[in-house]
Amino acid sequence: MLPMDVVLRHHVSTYGAGTLPLVFAHGFGTDQQAWNYVAPAFAADYRVVLFDLVGAGRSDKAAYDFTRYRTLDGYVTDLLNLLRELNLPKVVYVGHSVSGMIGVLAAIRAPELFERLVLLAASPCYVNDGDYIGGFEPDDLEELLGLLDRDYLNWSSAMVPSIVGSDMRPELLDEVLNSFQQVAPAVARQFARATFLSDYRSELAKLGVPALVVQCAHDSVAPSVVGQYLHAHLPGSTLDILDTTGHYPHLNAPVATIAALERYLAPVKAAASA
Repeated sequence: MLPMDVVLRHHVSTYGAGTLPLVFAHGFGTDQQAWNYVAPAFAADYRVVLFDLVGAGRSDKAAYDFTRYRTLDGYVTDLLNLLRELNLPKVVYVGHSVSGMIGVLAAIRAPELFERLVLLAASPCYVNDGDYIGGFEPDDLEELLGLLDRDYLNWSSAMVPSIVGSDMRPELLDEVLNSFQQVAPAVARQFARATFLSDYRSELAKLGVPALVVQCAHDSVAPSVVGQYLHAHLPGSTLDILDTTGHYPHLNAPVATIAALERYLAPVKAAASA
């Protein structure tokens, strides 16, 4: 039985016939439902664990603390607490976008909890800095965040179509937009700044857990060169660039995303069944 406080705080849901835990963490503006097109493919071989970051989806909104979540550290602590309270064996953690870096930071702090990481369209730094290409010029990013501060709902209506990519089906675009607009504007503003103004490049070399970096070939939020940077700076990592557009491959390219995960996890699955 799951601890009730964890279930309520993060709206935790689990299913699957396997014993090896496969934990999926969503990114900015979405919730655990974003994994509906990918996670079920792993139910036969894994114990699938889904949850909402505090402030998103059906999490306990009263648990949101503007001091705790000023940086990603609050989410890192939440993830570690969740894994420990669920008393899971070493997990395979799949994190989209900002949750990729949340997973990296958590695995640096407590590597004993993680078997492997999968970083889907993740980025250690979103700002261009000298030779580093993060995707945004500093002034452009500040302007973007200023627009978000003034009118989050209109900002999300304008930005989501460009973020998700031109090949996303209209019904999926509506799904993502609806998810963005369910987030309280004050929470979204703070989470956006904690995400887009963060710089964790100096932390990457500390990771001792194997990681798969899955990047989209055409992504305005986390360009493919960011995936190459992660691969070059994460010890023991593997890089898989998907030939797709946008920042949500688990929505607009679920088959390719599932295939990338299956290729990478084949040795883990074999060892678990041996």
